[in-house]
Amino acid sequence: MKKTDVSTYDHFLKVVDCQQACPAHTPVPEYIRLISDKRYSDAYLLNWQSNVFPGVLGRVCDRPCEPACRRGRVEEEPVAICRLKRVTADLKDDITSRLPKAPEHKNGKTVALIGAGPASLTVARDLLPLGYDVTIFDRDFKAGGMMRSQIPAFRLPEAVLDEEIDYILNMGAKTEFGTPITSLHKLLKDNYDAIFVGTGAPKGRAIKIPGVKEADAHIALGIDWLSNVSFGHNDKAPKRVVVLGGGNTAMDCCRTAKRLGGVDVKVVVRSSYEAMKASPWEKKDAAAEGIEIIVNHTPKEFVMDKGKFVGVSFEEVESIYDRGGNRVLKQTGKTLLVECDLVLVAVGQDTSFPWIERDIGLDFNEWGQPELNEKTLQSSIDKVFFGGDAAFGPENIITAVAHGHKAAISIDLFCQGINPEQRTDSDFALVSQKMGMHEWSYQNITDHEVRHAVPHISWDKAVKELATEVELGFDDQLALQEAKRCLNCDVHTVFTESTCIECSACDDICPVDCINFIEDIPDNTRPPQELLKGKLHLDKATDEQDYLISDKLKTGNIMVKDEDMCLHCGLCAERCPTGAWDMQKLTLTNVEATIK
Repeated sequence: MKKTDVSTYDHFLKVVDCQQACPAHTPVPEYIRLISDKRYSDAYLLNWQSNVFPGVLGRVCDRPCEPACRRGRVEEEPVAICRLKRVTADLKDDITSRLPKAPEHKNGKTVALIGAGPASLTVARDLLPLGYDVTIFDRDFKAGGMMRSQIPAFRLPEAVLDEEIDYILNMGAKTEFGTPITSLHKLLKDNYDAIFVGTGAPKGRAIKIPGVKEADAHIALGIDWLSNVSFGHNDKAPKRVVVLGGGNTAMDCCRTAKRLGGVDVKVVVRSSYEAMKASPWEKKDAAAEGIEIIVNHTPKEFVMDKGKFVGVSFEEVESIYDRGGNRVLKQTGKTLLVECDLVLVAVGQDTSFPWIERDIGLDFNEWGQPELNEKTLQSSIDKVFFGGDAAFGPENIITAVAHGHKAAISIDLFCQGINPEQRTDSDFALVSQKMGMHEWSYQNITDHEVRHAVPHISWDKAVKELATEVELGFDDQLALQEAKRCLNCDVHTVFTESTCIECSACDDICPVDCINFIEDIPDNTRPPQELLKGKLHLDKATDEQDYLISDKLKTGNIMVKDEDMCLHCGLCAERCPTGAWDMQKLTLTNVEATIK
């Protein structure tokens, strides 16, 4: 069989499920170990290097890392990775003196960033220490983009957002806030060396059903309504509110309406509860606040009676899936009238570029989005780059941060006269964690402690106060207990064929039977899953992870380890009499733009 390629970081990074799943490849196990050592400031700065907004993302991230967590495959609940990130922000010391600063002598290159959201701020964070003159434009008077305008204060306190934005702005970024860009053509004439567009997806999708014109005064787009609340233009809601949509914006709308006076607040979605796009914890918190979620109903008509708005009529539907897995909504014939005073429409968002002229050489696709090189985020105008929701449509904050890092690398190369496609790939290192015969530099005891719940204020109090944060976060004791649940997946079981004597000690001691010594299979044409079926202690349960397959050993056998099952407990390395197994920690380098 073909030996697993371990000459690059690809195999090793995939094994660290959480870090692989994070768009910014945040080194999750490493910062959790720092929390275990109560090195909160170090853990924060490690986060800050990758995800830029640990305090923000520790509260409102979509958490792609958690469904990927190996602990979730061993037991029911993954490690509370997101809330541990918040711990680093809540318990850190003053770290301002440890942040990079812009050099006094600039490199002579100027960059304009349009929009002051997470993508643009990440670009600024990466380029300012390299000597670039960076100017950030935004139509609002404060930076933050959708983090400020669309996420309510009870989920993300303004002080947390301001602190982490100021870390970047205080590096020396020039700001032109309250200054909307009305013409890209005009900005191109200002001779910036590069321009980055990070304007998000600011256009809420309207809903076109009968009665929409007549009921216009009682209908608002969810993202616009949230923005008006955030900036103090709206401080109350009527008693009866209906929210259309099943995403996180819909959850923010209904929970905000409850705090602004809504008594009877309902969310109506056309999918099932399980298929809603909102994060499970957002749905759970909305329900805890007494908000009813009505599923499998699609809006039919805004109902008026003698010129007076009554509510929304819905048709009940059921989801039918075709052979390709595509969902089709089938009407059941039943209808439902939900009486209300205000309808908040949160059924999706779109990019919007009315300020980009269509005759300046910037190509758009059929959906009105810019044609981009996905590897570099460069547009058809070579000095113009896009990122965040503005690039490929609505995603989330951590994806916008990842785009910011990628775009910063591209801009840095472009400004040096280098093709951005010639970017250097990330490098990696593996370092042994051995401290003695049976000692490791990390905690490797696998326990069965359940996930710890994050403390909340009382729900009765929560719905009465718009700016009071609902979650209290972990204290240091809860943080320590939760951190110990991490399986340290970045500490890899590394195998060296030349020192193996095939004594099977590792095979015997492995608690999950993931190590196998078998006869070589002289076939490289079929996938390992097919070739190995029935030949190992246990067949692979899922294809989430690859096998670690060795080269031929002295007997002609091979070693096969199922990376999906491995607990990284280190027992194989402790038992091995020749050191053929070792526990080695993965470190990724060269992730952000760097000085050349």
